[in-house]
Amino acid sequence: MAVRRKTTAPAPSPPPPKAETPLPPPPSEDQPLRPPKLGLVLAALVAFTVPYLYLIYFHYEIESDLRRSIAINAAMSVGGFVVVVRLIPVAAKYVLRRNLFGFDINKKGTPEGNIRVPESLGIVVGVVFLVIAILFQHFNFTADSNWLVEYNAALASICFMLLLGFVDDVLDIPWRVKLLLPSFAGLPLLMAYAGHTTIIIPKPLIPYIGSAVLDLGWIYKLYMGMLAVFCTNSINIHAGLNGLEVGQTVVIAAAVLIHNVMQIGASTDPEYKQAHAFSIYLVQPFLATSMALFSYNWYPSSVFVGDTYTYFAGMSLAVVGILGHFSETLLLFFLPQVLNFLYSLPQLLKIIPCPRHRLPRYDPKTGLLTGTKDGTLVNLFLRLFGSCSEKTLCIKLLVFQALSCLFCFWLRHVLAGWYK
Repeated sequence: MAVRRKTTAPAPSPPPPKAETPLPPPPSEDQPLRPPKLGLVLAALVAFTVPYLYLIYFHYEIESDLRRSIAINAAMSVGGFVVVVRLIPVAAKYVLRRNLFGFDINKKGTPEGNIRVPESLGIVVGVVFLVIAILFQHFNFTADSNWLVEYNAALASICFMLLLGFVDDVLDIPWRVKLLLPSFAGLPLLMAYAGHTTIIIPKPLIPYIGSAVLDLGWIYKLYMGMLAVFCTNSINIHAGLNGLEVGQTVVIAAAVLIHNVMQIGASTDPEYKQAHAFSIYLVQPFLATSMALFSYNWYPSSVFVGDTYTYFAGMSLAVVGILGHFSETLLLFFLPQVLNFLYSLPQLLKIIPCPRHRLPRYDPKTGLLTGTKDGTLVNLFLRLFGSCSEKTLCIKLLVFQALSCLFCFWLRHVLAGWYK
């Protein structure tokens, strides 16, 4: 977690030091980053890729053209992974020179707590992702494609949110304004959305409503806008540990990819298949570039992702859920974020005092974190399971995220045919 140094309001200069006690030299602007944890990241990618490819090429009968598009997109995503790994050290030097850095609060009182950590490195992931997504249009869409307008609108919304996130990192926008930013960023998608605005009524409720399908019209678009606001801010407030912001996003993105492949394999509707393929084309480069950032952000973190990444990640996942027509499933994947949001509401609504950083208490003597009374899932885990190191706590939270996604798959399987 970063304590951000602001450049807009510099502190007054201290009195000149005495001659016998000269000031220490300032830290180097070109301080080297810790090397990326590529071994951990590549092992995780292999563990996910093997079952993922098995589903695409062996378990399900998927059309050859669709497999070809997925393979091209995956190859471009691998290239994006390499580019992000190479660019992050370069970008880190520039943000340090512009005083965009933070100090790790969870290491305060130790030598690592005094290291300037480059901030807002999510901008690298966002830019590389957008370049891959734009170039991919050449291989998959024609000029008269029905999906091209929505695809470009999705990229416009993601780009807009990436920009607003970076602006927030630089200007430190108040919370009440942050809640509104995704609403503006989602406008291009909502204006270009040409899909259905109907929902399938759960079978137990059909006798009471009198219809199996209900057209919500503008209410459905309002719901999509609210989903974008929730996804973006829920990732932003479930944070505070090295690797947590990127880690939770990676787990959700992996679950979304598996869900898309399962739906394509089980469906015979061409339009339904294309909607889920559309989601895959965006999630694959998103996952690959995020994993590259994760290699630098995992404990001990070499860089901080900033609001730039959390806003970008939330909008990207909201877009694929909306245009892939699985927003209900997406919310189930976001179960930890939903719980964290509900638990945080009393503080977010100022019913009880809300400090700027709702972080655990760090003991530099033991190196352990202790939960505070602040309403976050991070503190709740510490109060329930006891004090532990930052790395162990982050692993527990990511395991909970993965179990939540597995619960979503199990729930869909149990309710299939009875609920919908």
